Amino acid sequence: MRRENQSHVSEFLLLGLPIWPEQQGLFFALFVGMYLTTVLGNLLIILLIRLDPRLHTPMYFFLSHLALTDVSFSSVTVPKMLMNMQTQDQSIPYAGCVIQTCFFMIFACIDNLLLAVMAYDRYVAICHPLHYTIIMREELCLCLLAGSWFLSCAIALTHTLLLAQLSFCSKNIIPHFFCDYAALLKLSCSDTSLNELVLFTTGPAVVIFPLSGILFSYGRIGVSILRVPSTKGICKALSTCGSHLSVVSLFYGTIIAVYFSSSSGQSHDKDIIASVMYTVVTPMLNPFIYSLRNRDMTLALGILFRNNNPLAK
Repeated sequence: MRRENQSHVSEFLLLGLPIWPEQQGLFFALFVGMYLTTVLGNLLIILLIRLDPRLHTPMYFFLSHLALTDVSFSSVTVPKMLMNMQTQDQSIPYAGCVIQTCFFMIFACIDNLLLAVMAYDRYVAICHPLHYTIIMREELCLCLLAGSWFLSCAIALTHTLLLAQLSFCSKNIIPHFFCDYAALLKLSCSDTSLNELVLFTTGPAVVIFPLSGILFSYGRIGVSILRVPSTKGICKALSTCGSHLSVVSLFYGTIIAVYFSSSSGQSHDKDIIASVMYTVVTPMLNPFIYSLRNRDMTLALGILFRNNNPLAK
């Protein structure tokens, strides 16, 4: 069946951020700065991990891929939002909307799964330090990464294929700054029961299960520390897990805020603000969290700066 027979809508209108027209210039400059900070900060983390041999460990292997995912995650939504703010054209083609939704779900899923994998890595490092290199061997790391990508792509493509089967008759206004999957389901004039069933089925796979794994890992880490209570052990655990815990709290905190703001029927404005937090703010803050709270990253950054600064030699 041809696309024209499936849908009468050729484009959608993104309402964007809930800001006044006279504030567009200020917020445009703000989000450009935040996006550039996100891209440059996360690319710097990838560069440091690649150049410094001391960072060639499982923890930093996963961190480099988390940084790449954060860049991709922001790039799915922010450039389009900035273009709409600059041109005052809120439209997005039907195909572009579906593609944006697909990639948004892919990178959101990978973020969740990578955070869980990194928590497992910290659990092995602290609770089984003597067997760490045996357990977290290169083959397992690659399998965990490949599994995260495979599961994320499978879930996103499933939702995308189901979304492509829906018809959109007359309503085409999305009260968001990107093509939100839930908003698209509300706009459809087709039966969305199958889409919702798959959404509620796959949701736990990419949110509840990874979060449960993270809580379980840190629960075991906490028990391990309490068995041998010492200031040195606590400091080591905090230095090892502090950055990851901060990122997990920020990421899942904003996701929970989006869920409760949507389910409680609150205004779309609060939903959009919470979405900005996990699509724009969290990826921007991650490089600062890992750089400032991680001694190895700070040291690698200092070495890179000295090697490329003639005045420091």
